[in-house]
Amino acid sequence: MQIKKDQEAKLGYWLILPTVLSIGGLIIYPVFYNLWLSVHDVNMNPTMPNEFIGLSHFINILTDLDFWISFRTSLIFTSTTVIGTTLLGLGVALLLNRKFPGRAIARGIILLPYVTPVISAAFGWKYLFNPVFGMFNYIMVDVLSILPQHINWIESPRYAIFAVIIFNIWRNFPFAFLMILAELQSISDTLYEAAEVDGATIWQKFKYITLPELKFVIGALVILRTIWNFYKFSEVYLLSSSVEVLPVYIYEKAFSTYSFGEAAAISAILFVFVLGFIMFYVRKVLEW
Repeated sequence: MQIKKDQEAKLGYWLILPTVLSIGGLIIYPVFYNLWLSVHDVNMNPTMPNEFIGLSHFINILTDLDFWISFRTSLIFTSTTVIGTTLLGLGVALLLNRKFPGRAIARGIILLPYVTPVISAAFGWKYLFNPVFGMFNYIMVDVLSILPQHINWIESPRYAIFAVIIFNIWRNFPFAFLMILAELQSISDTLYEAAEVDGATIWQKFKYITLPELKFVIGALVILRTIWNFYKFSEVYLLSSSVEVLPVYIYEKAFSTYSFGEAAAISAILFVFVLGFIMFYVRKVLEW
């Protein structure tokens, strides 16, 4: 019997070996290779060895004003987009959780921003924010007279961040909508019926029934969107070259100045920060 259990255990190890190797090759190895790059001066000549320089890249980055400007931009971008996508997804999910004619069609239309190729969506929004003939400036200036003049929302260092934030919220709120709607549909109607019998208002039902049931879904959404948005590159870079979040800053360090070591050091710093935020959020906010 013991021999049979040992054989089954060995078989189990052999069965999970491909998965372990895949994880090691796709995740663990790149992480350690990035750390190795961060402590070396990478030589562009493949025949020349890389020079070990210790923590010099980290010191240079942490004393670089451009890094902290990019870090602040990433904080603003991530916090506003995470809050915006979560709140908009919650509101739309609450509306489309009610029964009305054409609800299935409405739910399908809501998903269009999320399934549209990012390059098509980005260029469509660049046309929308065009300073000369864009619809956004036409409505805000010529129709509503909210703004005194047309603004270059895409290339202006002052205003481009707003265009990128609006675009990101519009594109990614359907994901929050789907997750929240799925959880809403799992809440028993008897809870709301009992609350109505007790004379609860709509706000009280939302506060004491809906929100507690959505706590873990919203918590997971915030974590996922924080991770994704801190590493968001394509949407920002395609829409505007004036919004230098950390992923764009890393890209420019690596492929414009060919400072691969410094780019790897920035990636390591970003990884530590995001990991620290997740640990704090999970323990203090979600209380998991």
